[in-house]
Amino acid sequence: MKLALGSAVVLLGLLCASGLCREAGEWEELVKGEGMEGWKKPAGEWAQVGEATKNPANEKAIATKEGKGILVNGPKGRTANLFTEGQFGDIEAHIEFMVPKGSNSGVYFMGRYEIQVYDSFGVEKGAYPGIECGGIYERWDPKRKPPGFEGHSPRVNASKAPGEWQTFDVVFLAPRFDAEGKKVANAKFVKVVHNGQVVHENVELTGPTRAAAFGDEKATGPLMFQGDHGPVAYRNLRVRPVAAQAKAE
Repeated sequence: MKLALGSAVVLLGLLCASGLCREAGEWEELVKGEGMEGWKKPAGEWAQVGEATKNPANEKAIATKEGKGILVNGPKGRTANLFTEGQFGDIEAHIEFMVPKGSNSGVYFMGRYEIQVYDSFGVEKGAYPGIECGGIYERWDPKRKPPGFEGHSPRVNASKAPGEWQTFDVVFLAPRFDAEGKKVANAKFVKVVHNGQVVHENVELTGPTRAAAFGDEKATGPLMFQGDHGPVAYRNLRVRPVAAQAKAE
């Protein structure tokens, strides 16, 4: 499956405007073969299908047909989180997803920093910053009041109706460490584009967001797709190294 022309043009324009369009790496497709090749095991009930749509008999479920190219989180829509075998640092990512009514998932860069996937269609304001679709989810410390902090709502609500396919185009920079392993620069979402609209620019993350797979920070990590919060489908998942110029931004 090819990246939609409109999304590709939008992302290219944003990257060039930020000085990131020189010498980007080749795209790597994450959904491969017919099974769960390229994904860490155990992968719970995640599986490939050929079609995923809103279930006409149940607006909170997904209907599927056999085939390949689309990942769904099992017949019940609740299973283990899914991790890539590959480890990534600075990357561009193209992600297409679909959630039915009321559902919830998330994409964790490096398994630590979440872009929220949520049914936010028509929602004027979320319950707290970062819960909205396209939001950068909050961090969490039970000793703080309130315990949730540093959540970032999207600039605009770009969400489509439940059951419709949506896109994220993301430029992400990993945290930096010195020779002794001390962090010298935070992870950063340089750009997050939701359905063609810029929703974040240059947002730094002081640490992993809530429900991250890892509490520490490293130079590389896997992508994680949340599978235990409700039905979700993903397709056209691709990543590539960020252009060299991004490292100096």
